[in-house]
Amino acid sequence: MTEDGKTVATNRRARFEYHLEDTYEAGLVLTGTEVKSLRAGRASMGDAFARIENGEVWLYHLHIPPYEAGNIFNHDPLRKRKLLLHRGEIRRLFGKAQVKGYTLVPLRLYFKHGVAKVELAVARGKRQYDKRAAIEEREAQRRMAQALRRRR
Repeated sequence: MTEDGKTVATNRRARFEYHLEDTYEAGLVLTGTEVKSLRAGRASMGDAFARIENGEVWLYHLHIPPYEAGNIFNHDPLRKRKLLLHRGEIRRLFGKAQVKGYTLVPLRLYFKHGVAKVELAVARGKRQYDKRAAIEEREAQRRMAQALRRRR
């Protein structure tokens, strides 16, 4: 069972694929079986993204598997879900997301005070050489850490 403040799912690829600019915390409109499935710690954010439509923010491709003990009223695992943000935040997001090359990417899904929340980021896609540089830096850090461990 997931406690308050615990992360249910993270989008690890987002930090590798994008340069993250601003982050926002948004609530989610969910059905009962979706909440139960999330509390069991089951969700996947692999291909998830957000889009602004008619002044509302929607989250696409967040996979929440059906609740095992659910019945015929179980939810569709890949349905689009509405995000709850203040009007001013939506306006700011809309302005930033309209710039070419920027997108809205969910970073993590978690519970805060018993309510499901999504951390949403305005992100710009990395180029191939940026990704290679990140891999090189990560490898160098790993080699330095191993060398320090061997010295001790």
